[in-house]
Amino acid sequence: MLFLLAYIVGQLVSLIRLPPLLGMLLTGIAIRNLHLFNLSGVYMEVVSSLRKIAMTVILIKAGLGLDAQALKRLSLVVIRLAFIPCLFEASTVGLVSHYLLDFPWLWGFLLGFVLGAVSPAVVVPSLLHLQERGYGEDKGVATLVIAASSIDDIAAITGFGVILGFIFSEGNVTQQLLQGPLEVVLGLGFGIAWGVVSMYIPHRKDPYVVYYRAAMVAGGGIFAVFGSQILGYDGAGALACITAAFVACCGWKAQGWSAEYNPVSSIFSVIWEIFQPILFGLIGTEILISQLDGGTVLRGMGVLFVGLLVRVCASCIATLGGALTLKEQLFVAIAWLPKATVQAALGPVALDIARKRGDTSEDLASKLLTVAVLSILLTAPTGAVAIYISGPKLLNRVKAKYSSPIEEETNVADVPLREIAAS
Repeated sequence: MLFLLAYIVGQLVSLIRLPPLLGMLLTGIAIRNLHLFNLSGVYMEVVSSLRKIAMTVILIKAGLGLDAQALKRLSLVVIRLAFIPCLFEASTVGLVSHYLLDFPWLWGFLLGFVLGAVSPAVVVPSLLHLQERGYGEDKGVATLVIAASSIDDIAAITGFGVILGFIFSEGNVTQQLLQGPLEVVLGLGFGIAWGVVSMYIPHRKDPYVVYYRAAMVAGGGIFAVFGSQILGYDGAGALACITAAFVACCGWKAQGWSAEYNPVSSIFSVIWEIFQPILFGLIGTEILISQLDGGTVLRGMGVLFVGLLVRVCASCIATLGGALTLKEQLFVAIAWLPKATVQAALGPVALDIARKRGDTSEDLASKLLTVAVLSILLTAPTGAVAIYISGPKLLNRVKAKYSSPIEEETNVADVPLREIAAS
């Protein structure tokens, strides 16, 4: 009932040009607080596993979406936009949450990296909609933000994994200091190795090569996420997923696939449509309003507001010195606000670990998840609406990419993708 209703409500919300994930999240909150949904025993592990699989899907999708050639051509502005706002917001949230939420320093910075990522699920569709209408095409604003968003997410996920390793590592100080770097090395090492294997297995002339390649990347990602948890290096799995997908995709393109033709990515887009209501619906069920502390919610909103304010300023600084006008810089700062997908994927991770270990950090992990959900509820709809309204006012308009809906539907580059997705 949860997954079905979350999907239906998500589709209804999308009709008013808001992100479907918002409706899915609200559905989970409503069902839990109407006391129609309650979990205990083995079902807690089932939900944790479902969330990990959903996280694996979105991370692989992000890795497949990275374009190596585009990354080579990235200007200094794009690199600055990818790193400066994320690191500034993470540092600010880490500092403010220590004083407002009484978080230990490491937990504060863990929350910082959870909130520090922008949401491609909200930003990319909104920008593509403006791009197709011709807004910002003269300066390539949509390309700039979309390219930087993937790197921004990787920076946040990597920082999250390193801090998570410090928090939950066991042993002496030396082992704790080595935990984070080891997770980065393990994640990159396994990701590169599995990506290389996925380049050649199956053979590129296999009649079912697309489906086998999708299965290889998915299998490696699930193995990395669950295996890293068993080994006690929880943060390595996320980095391994992105790395393996990116390396494999580069190999497939070298073997003949063009930059526009990536049917494996289309398969994961379809899989994500299935797992999106699962992920956001389950995240919503973690919020029991009767148990929320009003002070925690208000202080959490304060932390979020300060972090967003710093993020806007950092985004404006990151775009200085480029070809963008003041209006275009302001639009980029607005487009850099929405949070959703990464926050939903990373928010419950610490809570799942704390519950499994049964230690005293479960309360901190619950607060962290509450603030992550608040960030989605507050920034996803307002960010989508702000992009939709401010785009035509702040960006120059050139001839639209598609002259008519018919031309858009018959774009040759998209035909193979649709056929794979439909099958």
